[in-house]
Amino acid sequence: MDRRRFLGSAAGMAAFTIVPRHVLGRGQTPPSEKLNIACIGVGGRGGRNVKSLNGENIIALCDVDTRRAADTFNSLPSAKRYTDYRRLFDEMDKDIEAVAVSTPDHTHAVAVMAAIQRGKHVYCEKPLAHSIYEIRALMKAAREHKVVTQLGNQGHSFNDIRSFCEWIWDGAIGNVTEVHATCGSNYSRIDDLPKLKERHEVPPELDWNLWLGPAMRRRYHPMYVPGSWRGWMPFGSGTIGDWVCHVVDPVFWALDLGSPRTVKAEAKGYDPKKHADTFPMGTVVTYEFPAKGRRGPVKLVWFDGEEKMPRPAELEEGRNVPRTGAIVIGDKGKIMYGSHGAGGKRIIPEPKMKAYKLPPEKLPRVKNHHEDWLHAIKTGTQAGSNFDYGGPLTEIAQLGIIATKMLGQRLEWDGPNMRFTNCPEANRHLNPPYRKGWTL
Repeated sequence: MDRRRFLGSAAGMAAFTIVPRHVLGRGQTPPSEKLNIACIGVGGRGGRNVKSLNGENIIALCDVDTRRAADTFNSLPSAKRYTDYRRLFDEMDKDIEAVAVSTPDHTHAVAVMAAIQRGKHVYCEKPLAHSIYEIRALMKAAREHKVVTQLGNQGHSFNDIRSFCEWIWDGAIGNVTEVHATCGSNYSRIDDLPKLKERHEVPPELDWNLWLGPAMRRRYHPMYVPGSWRGWMPFGSGTIGDWVCHVVDPVFWALDLGSPRTVKAEAKGYDPKKHADTFPMGTVVTYEFPAKGRRGPVKLVWFDGEEKMPRPAELEEGRNVPRTGAIVIGDKGKIMYGSHGAGGKRIIPEPKMKAYKLPPEKLPRVKNHHEDWLHAIKTGTQAGSNFDYGGPLTEIAQLGIIATKMLGQRLEWDGPNMRFTNCPEANRHLNPPYRKGWTL
């Protein structure tokens, strides 16, 4: 029996369990071996990622805030500790095979790029980056270096998102024409803007210069660190950046949305110049996606904060629209779902759900999001939400943020050429400058 036939047989696969690393070649690890992983950003969400990856060999931990990272540091006493990821790579480059990045949004790109350029596989928390230029650069680098990547939108690995796609492809609600998506969280810090004049001492456990990374220099304030940075434009991506990768993911996959043709943001009581450091109290962002393949054009409307998604007439009395989730509108019905991979999805109203004959499974199911990434590394494949998928998904959020800066203007977007065709001012926000000493 030749090698190809051997590997393709069930008996061969059962027998071929342990493979020497040199047989698989560069970049692949036998499924029976553990990966050497470094984690950058290990407090908060980063600490949870460390726990999820702890079945592998976590050999290095890095965080600029040793107070925030203390629990994770103490849980893995054998892992080397760093505050600067650049020093981590300088000292441990040869030992590291994969990297998990869970830092604030504005430092995702520089840390991820440093890992990719050294040939490391990367798991990065969402959103992938803080600008569209960064997103495109990371996608390009990941392809060139042939590394395995995964965006941290965990719901992409749930069973619900797969069955949602199967429902849509089965024609459960006919041709989808519109999507209303929402998150009720409000990350605006407009009321706190006057506090920025205050002066505060930097805590001794925090390296403020490293925390700022490529962001423009400014004074430390406890409103930024540890968790409130999401509401500040120089560091975070607001509600839309935090939640689009969860809430829009199901329709992005099922409808193969790709890049929108236009985007327009509306917000009450928000002045993009006066309030430039933060986000509106509530936003409505309207995207128009062109027809693609067999589907027609799709309008996606995003609501967040104080702006609420409209209640569909079909929804039964006593039931509410999700605080975080979506209504998918087709010409034969509607589907309502919650956050993270279309959780709790159902056709509305209930009689239509009960009458629907569920289609057979077509998409493979995966164990969980981290395992999907690890398995892809060890088998030389790609993870489900790799950067070629997660990058364009993140762009939807970043386009909404740029539209917020150009409030009320209908921006025409040329995705392939990465430019707005009708607003030169908007193009200046595609690649904001880095602080001196930092490069991508």
